[in-house]
Amino acid sequence: MKKTFTLMSARQRDRRHLLRGAVAAAGSALLAGCDRLSHNESFVETLKSAQHLSRAAHKIVAPRPAMAQEFGPGDVAQTFRSNGSLDPADADYVALRDAGFAGYKLSVGGLVARPAEFTLDELKAMPSRTQITRHDCVEGWSCIGKWKGVPLAALLDQARPTAEARFVVFHCFDSMEGPSLSARDSRYYESIDFDDAHHVQTILAYELNDKPLPVLNGAPLRCRVERQLGYKQAKYIRAIELVESFAAIRGGKGGYWEDEGYEWYGGI
Repeated sequence: MKKTFTLMSARQRDRRHLLRGAVAAAGSALLAGCDRLSHNESFVETLKSAQHLSRAAHKIVAPRPAMAQEFGPGDVAQTFRSNGSLDPADADYVALRDAGFAGYKLSVGGLVARPAEFTLDELKAMPSRTQITRHDCVEGWSCIGKWKGVPLAALLDQARPTAEARFVVFHCFDSMEGPSLSARDSRYYESIDFDDAHHVQTILAYELNDKPLPVLNGAPLRCRVERQLGYKQAKYIRAIELVESFAAIRGGKGGYWEDEGYEWYGGI
């Protein structure tokens, strides 16, 4: 029995690595040709169809209660790799960082009955979850870390989403660059649906490897959505907004990288 289990685990790992490689290759190919293909209506519609198929298939294979793999203490990387924004230069973030995030407040609003704000101390005082999971990047690398944070579902329960709310949008401190951005609104943002928002492993992490979350990895607060690729794991979160659609938010695709050509549902 043990030998069979080991063989199955190895096959599952091989499939995961193959999937990550395929996603990375597809992402690179998409970005390389996005200037030309973004004006091709049939190509864009094909991408949209593939994205919905990917999401639907993932919901069947790994429905809402399905858990991402968790690991043991011996698997944790001594240094958790960082990428993307590493130290936002935005004035409001710099002021908070220099003060040790003492004045930080997370706002939760949009389509909710009870808009709220939470200090970092208030978030840390709430019931927490600790999990050792693997971060899978669309670039093809992965890293295992130990995360501690407050379940996102607990904040949503307090805010009481209205019946119209369908998505959770994370607004971040770090300004980005890209052809779809305007000087007025260039900060990173991401989004997930309510299934992933209420998943037990979806947390707002404030600790990494038993220490306060480093600036390099998204301090003071970042999202962990363990069944999705790394670009869905928003760092430097400043606000959460519940919405019915993405139409009125920037490029209308639900995230910074999505506006640049990535698929919205980055499931693994």
